[in-house]
Formats: sequence, C-alpha cells, structure tokens
Amino acid sequence: MEEKNVLLIAGGGTLGTYTSEELIRLGHNVDVICLEDKNSCNNKLKFYKADATYEFLSEFISKRYYDAIVNFIHYTDVEEYKKIYQLLIKNTAHLVFLSSYRVYADKCCPVTENSPRLTDVLTDKNFLDNENYAVPKSKCEDFLINECVGQSWTVVRPVISFSDKRLDCHVYGGYQILEKARSGEQLILPESSQNLFAGLDWAGNTGKLIARLLFNPDTFGECYTISSAQNLTWKEIADIYSELTGIIIKWVNEDEFNAVLNKMEFYKKWNYLYDRSYNRKIDNTKVLKVTGLNNKDFKSIKEGLQIELSKIKNREEQKI
Repeated sequence: MEEKNVLLIAGGGTLGTYTSEELIRLGHNVDVICLEDKNSCNNKLKFYKADATYEFLSEFISKRYYDAIVNFIHYTDVEEYKKIYQLLIKNTAHLVFLSSYRVYADKCCPVTENSPRLTDVLTDKNFLDNENYAVPKSKCEDFLINECVGQSWTVVRPVISFSDKRLDCHVYGGYQILEKARSGEQLILPESSQNLFAGLDWAGNTGKLIARLLFNPDTFGECYTISSAQNLTWKEIADIYSELTGIIIKWVNEDEFNAVLNKMEFYKKWNYLYDRSYNRKIDNTKVLKVTGLNNKDFKSIKEGLQIELSKIKNREEQKI
C-alpha cells in the first residue's frame, strides 16, 4: 500500500495510540491532535497539542489535506458534530466517526451491525432525553446515515477497550481495579452478569481494526462493530484480572450490587442497565471481511492485560 497521510483528532488516548501505531507499522504518516504533552521519536508521527475546537480545526485543516481522518472526540450535541463534519469532509478522502457498541439494544445475540439500537427500540424517556453517551452517538450516526448519503464516511462502534490508560471490568474503569487490589478491597460484581458475554477487548486489537478500515472505498457509508470477538464472559474477564492483579472478586445478588451502584456516579446505573447487564456476544464477520484480518492477528484478552500492566509497572518504577 502506498504511503498515506492520516489525522487523528483527540488521538492521544487509548484508541488513538494503538491506531497510530498500526498505521505507522503499515508505513503511513500520522498527525495527532491531542490535549496531552507528547513527543515523537518517529519522523512519521507528529503531535499537535491543542483543543480540537471548530475554530482551531478550521485554521489547522486549511493548510493540510489528509487521505483519512479519524475523529475520536465524543460529541454530546449533534449540531456541533454536523459543523465539524462539514469542515472535515472537505479536507479528506475518508472520514471516520467514533461511535460505540453501546448504541446496541439487547435484542440480538450475537450482536451484528444490523442489530437494533437503543434509540430504535427503547421507551425509557428519561434515558433517551438525558443519557449523554450512547444516545448522542446514535444521533450523530443518524445524521451520517440519513443526511450524508454517498459521502466518504465510516462509522466504527468499538467495544470497551482497555489499555495502560484505563483498565475496565464491568462498571469499573480507570485505575479502580489496581487501587482496590493494592488496598485489599474487594471488587463487587453482580452474580447475574457472571455468564453474560462481555463487550471488552484489548485496545491493541481495536486500534489494529480501525487502522485497517482506512482508505478502502468499500467501507464508505458503512458501520462496523470493532472487536476481535473473543467473547469471554464477565466471570472469565474477572478471573483474568484476579489472576494478574490479585484483586479479590465478590459476586453478590442484585440488591447488594444495586447498593454499590447507588454510591457511584449516576450514569453508572445506566451503564449497567443498558449495557453491562446485556449479553454482548459480538459477530465480527463484517469487519474481518473488509480488513482481511483473522483471529490469529489478535492478542488474547489476557495477553493484552499483561502488556498494559507491564507498562503501568514500568512507569511507576521510573517515578521511584
């Protein structure tokens, strides 16, 4: 494949880091706009520290043209995204919108790209009016699907993706698991989730899939669920965390778990009710077909977690 130029907007985080690594491995040039202070030792990778507002992007993009742009920003206001979209689509041959597997309802198992979304079937008005993640992502998708027919956009719907920047297990994220493991505190999980398939993957697998979707006209106007589809249950995921971090897992009944949820941020309850309590078995046939990847191209969840825990350990040792 010939050398291409790619822009990752808000690409300094979990998914952007691994997407850029794969693109560079494939021989492409990558520019990254991010809020973090980052330095590059690779002449194919450049960082620009900035808040990627409409005003900043207008100036930045006017001086450049990209073969592909991946926008990792989460827009809670679809009208804001429409403005950004119109700006970016004029300056790229391929624009990727970051949605989420969380847009899917609990109507199909396994989940495919044609599975109903929450906004298609849900009647919980409070959720539909006030939830600020899955709902706005669906609205942005609707804008692309209904108003941007024939244009060179692609929607990606990644599952939860962990890295050294965040370790996810069920409703827990950030570094909560490590903090609890080190303090001897138990990780409380609901018994009802033990045998549910977890929508979770290593960010390295996710980034590889996103990078391999770029520059392909067959992906234009399409939506893809991004997952290596190892389809482990939450119990299997929890057991891996327990083995590698020493975290003590305590499985409790629904009432006990709800008492824990009620002490967390309010959105965690929605995360549980409209995602983590669903069976998230993924059928990734569509994305494998278009990327040419297969199961041998991915690392296992356990291997991925070992990699990220090693990074965290090395970082902490360097601070000592």
